[in-house]
Amino acid sequence: MTLQGGFTGTILRVDLTRGSVEKEAIREDWAREFVGGRGIAVRYLHEEVDPQVDPLSPDNKLIFATGPLTGTNASCGARYMVITKGPLTGAVTTSNSGGRFAPELKFAGYDMILFEGRSERPVYLWIQDEIAELRDASHLWGKGVFETEDTIRRESGLPDCAVSAIGPAGENLVRYAAIVNEKYRAAGRSGVGAVMGSKNLKAIAVRGTGAVRVADPVATMRSQWAMKHELTQAPLTAEGLPAYGTLALMNVINEHGALPTRNYRDSQFENAEDISGEELAETRLAANKACFACTIACGRVSRISEEGVGRYGVSCSPRNWRHATEGPEYENAWSLGADCGISDFDAILKSNWMCNDLGMDPISLGATIAAAMELYEAGVIDESVTGIPMPFGSGEALLTMTEKAAYRDGFGDQIAEGSKIMGERLGHPEVFMGVKGQEFPAYDPRALQGMGLGYATSNRGACHLRAYTVAVEVVGEPEPMDPRAAEGKGAVTKAFQDTSTAVDATGLCLFLTFGTTLESIHPILKAVTGFDLADNELLQAGERIWNLERLWNLRAGLTAADDTLPKRMLKDAIRGGPAQGEVSRLPEMLPDYYRERGWTEEGHPTAEKLAELGLG
Repeated sequence: MTLQGGFTGTILRVDLTRGSVEKEAIREDWAREFVGGRGIAVRYLHEEVDPQVDPLSPDNKLIFATGPLTGTNASCGARYMVITKGPLTGAVTTSNSGGRFAPELKFAGYDMILFEGRSERPVYLWIQDEIAELRDASHLWGKGVFETEDTIRRESGLPDCAVSAIGPAGENLVRYAAIVNEKYRAAGRSGVGAVMGSKNLKAIAVRGTGAVRVADPVATMRSQWAMKHELTQAPLTAEGLPAYGTLALMNVINEHGALPTRNYRDSQFENAEDISGEELAETRLAANKACFACTIACGRVSRISEEGVGRYGVSCSPRNWRHATEGPEYENAWSLGADCGISDFDAILKSNWMCNDLGMDPISLGATIAAAMELYEAGVIDESVTGIPMPFGSGEALLTMTEKAAYRDGFGDQIAEGSKIMGERLGHPEVFMGVKGQEFPAYDPRALQGMGLGYATSNRGACHLRAYTVAVEVVGEPEPMDPRAAEGKGAVTKAFQDTSTAVDATGLCLFLTFGTTLESIHPILKAVTGFDLADNELLQAGERIWNLERLWNLRAGLTAADDTLPKRMLKDAIRGGPAQGEVSRLPEMLPDYYRERGWTEEGHPTAEKLAELGLG
């Protein structure tokens, strides 16, 4: 089979131990079978990395992968995935980012970069079309993401190159360190930045002058315009996200009694309106911002208030201080806000900005600080341990610990480990609110039963993007389901997981699914790649990838016992609000989910299912 379009056909294999950069042909059979992006990268990981490997050892590999629709004119075709074994979870990790880094990589002529080994000294990878070489990064080590990007652009003489980099958090192996491109777009979860730091790899910079070849230009244009039209007609992609970004969810989820507050001790935040999308739009929004080829523009450019500048302008991280920043997303505003009991929007904005510059996942950071605040208020730890007061609601504690975590300074060294390890070390593992070592995002699984099942079964640890059942349980799209009911959640969770995995493989943004479906993505994928896809083949590819990730996790030592939720979610009922009295009904839903998947009672894919998917 010869690839007709969508793929460059070339990957870069970078051996950091040897200091070599070599080009090789992509596996064309895998491209068809696993579509691209997350799918083909997981196939490479499955083939080349021992699942028992230490995530921070040179034997782990780090893969940057684009999809066949990345860099095309398809709406929101800007995504790339970072695939590795995650240090936060010990599981397969597939972290997603947008911006324009991925299109630039395609324009330079590469579908994927595979890093292996470890460099003796800090380096970064420079790519300019056919030129691909490792350069010294010793002078960049210790710098934040912003300064790193600015320095590379200035030294290269190409101010429009796209840079993806780690900050001090990645260098210091913070278990939830992120990889940040264009300063504000991040492959944020599971510690991909720590893997990059363990390899002494500071950044990848790329400038491409080519284009993405398509198999059928006329069909490509027709299908992409049909998709764009759908997005302009859907309320969320035409109105909600452009107006308020993902922060449109803050008040909505709070009203449903599903907004986790003060480390999930409560499910409504009394000050949610103060940190909502409406509040941001009215008082702090400077502009919308879009990724490459995006027709939604959900990104926010926001400003700290004048009062906030007075309070925080010189108090924390003054050397990197700015008044304007991008964000925050809903998940970040929740974790740094409601989960910590904080309604000081300026403190949240600054902490979010610091996470971008220091290179950290705000979800895991905020959730870990919230767990520490619970221990502080319970008297388990005090200032002799933390160095500062850490009650719920303290913006000062949030900002101080944001910086200390990145540098592993004082109690920040505990925060840097994530809330699971921190809680275990302090003798209180019950404060960890997450799955497989990764902290929950911003939806209480007792109030939204489907989200609880999605968290428990997510291959990369607790994640909202793998099975966003909020769509049916809150928004009612494509059709409503009772959020408190367990019935039917196994089938719908599987459907969402397979769909989101398929979208990740194409290189498109998952937010497209708020306004369109796989049925609309299918024709543009056929037109771009020339693949003769059957009607259900894209969805089946998603299922194939999901099962391959499951197999890898099983070989890594994870079992059905890891498909669970904390005792607080299973035993402690919500104390008030619309979901009062609810607990997660995971024990009812999980066996049904396994049956829907074609797995055994122990959560193993059956031989029949593997044969059906071509994995036998």
